[in-house]
Amino acid sequence: MSDLKNVKPLDDFNWDEFENGTSANVSKTDLEKAYDETLNKVTEHQVVEGTVISVDKKEVIVNIGYKSDGIIPASEFRYNPDLKVGDKVEVYVENQEDVKGQLVLSHKKARLSKSWERVNAALENEEIIQGYIKCRTKGGMIVDVFGIEAFLPGSQIDVHPIRDYDVFVGKTMEFKVVKINQEFRNVVVSHKALIEQELEQQRKEIIGKLEKGQILEGTVKNITTYGVFVDLGGVDGLIHITDLSWGRVSDPHEVVALDQKINVVILDFDEEKKRIALGLKQLTPHPWDALDPNLKVGDHVKGKVVVMADYGAFVEIAPGVEGLIHVSEMSWSQHLRSAQDFMKVGDEVEAVILTLDRAERKMSLGIKQLKEDPWEAIETKYPVGSKHTAKVRNFTNFGIFVELEEGVDGLIHISDLSWTKKVKHPSEFTSVGASIDVVVLEIDKENRRLSLGHKQLEKNPWDEYEAIYTPGSVHQGTITELMDKGAVVALAEGGEGFATPKHLTKEDGTMAKKGETLDFKVIEFVKETKRIILSHSRTFEEGNEPVAKPAHKRANGGRKNNNETAMINNVAASTSLGDIDALAKLKAQMEGKA
Repeated sequence: MSDLKNVKPLDDFNWDEFENGTSANVSKTDLEKAYDETLNKVTEHQVVEGTVISVDKKEVIVNIGYKSDGIIPASEFRYNPDLKVGDKVEVYVENQEDVKGQLVLSHKKARLSKSWERVNAALENEEIIQGYIKCRTKGGMIVDVFGIEAFLPGSQIDVHPIRDYDVFVGKTMEFKVVKINQEFRNVVVSHKALIEQELEQQRKEIIGKLEKGQILEGTVKNITTYGVFVDLGGVDGLIHITDLSWGRVSDPHEVVALDQKINVVILDFDEEKKRIALGLKQLTPHPWDALDPNLKVGDHVKGKVVVMADYGAFVEIAPGVEGLIHVSEMSWSQHLRSAQDFMKVGDEVEAVILTLDRAERKMSLGIKQLKEDPWEAIETKYPVGSKHTAKVRNFTNFGIFVELEEGVDGLIHISDLSWTKKVKHPSEFTSVGASIDVVVLEIDKENRRLSLGHKQLEKNPWDEYEAIYTPGSVHQGTITELMDKGAVVALAEGGEGFATPKHLTKEDGTMAKKGETLDFKVIEFVKETKRIILSHSRTFEEGNEPVAKPAHKRANGGRKNNNETAMINNVAASTSLGDIDALAKLKAQMEGKA
């Protein structure tokens, strides 16, 4: 202590440096510059790497070697629940100093800034990346990959069909980037691709060991309308619906169930296309092999209609054994009809075996053979001259087709419809579906044709008309049809006659009209051609003078004066009332010469 009292100040002690804390010859600016050089240089809007120095529920503090540390919301690290102090993270420098002098950082923006580079690199390099499944969406899932929302299709989750998507929500899984749309910033990822890579080698090994005819055990993976997909332990095969059962199968669910273990036989496989055709029915004997060996053509069998077509019906007479009933073998009728008119699916039918080919496994059946062929006894049932009632089936320009019974048809020629009426078309006489009385005229058993008549049910009225409508006789008639060439006249005693325009002139000079009832004189009657030529004008022009006989009779011995008279009559028919006097003079002159 005594020494302390005798302390003397140093002669070279710098009191200014002691008071100001710095060397008197060094400026404050230089000292700040020297301090700044000890810190990292930070540029705004850049991504840098930092170290996590603190983690709590609300925020994460990150040191990037700058004057101050940055504070980042903990929500930006939600994807990484294992974050801890000391971890290296990428951050985006938003601002070196805010109004409070605080460094502002963002981890989310750093991820987004680098994410597209990483995603593109992952696609190019076929890199396996991790992603967080955020939620379910239509057709798949939304996955967080490097801060980008990528789409995971439902078909790309697993090699097996997924029935419950919700079990994957909240899981972190490995994925492979399969597609990127740069324009719309869409990313598609797949988990199935990773599984397929693992199974590819297994597939090659399995397919390499496959042989046709080999029986394997598999699991029903998927059921479609056309078949069943079976998992053979790393490789899938298809059982087509036709190979499920020897019988008809409308729905594969009738034979197998999902996840069912079944034995299958390999029918064919394609190593390049990786397709395997499987069969299930081939493991059981073919039903045709078990068919009764005594079964033969002509035997009667019973079965169930399983398939209908326009041309016929397929009938199952035993499980897996079918026969075809063609529509032509359903009825003796020759009219074209659909098979649906006779039967439907599910009907129990009895049939006769028409053909049987065990080698080709084909059988044709018939049901009309259960009934007697109506044409076998056609002469007995429908002899020539017999009368019957038929049903009108259809018309043609030359006649009417009618049906006497199922399988027995006939034709009524248009000329055999009426003795007196001139029928231009059968529709004028009757209608389709109507009944009509007929008489059998001719039988053609070989061609299964009947020639029928309708008018033959009555006597030929022309035998009576010959005595009634003698040339020169006058009869009352009604004009039923008026044409350019003349008029059709319905005569009161029956039958129809024809009058040319010049013979339709009335006494007052006017022309007769349709519907008028007038007196007509018979000019000509021809029984062979059923022709009656009439004239109204001659009823008042000629008086009681004789009328010319028919032209065909004049040719067989007629006299000359008859020809001349006929000529005069024709001239007279074409004249008007004013020419009657002149006509009379001409007629007298010609008779005088004779």
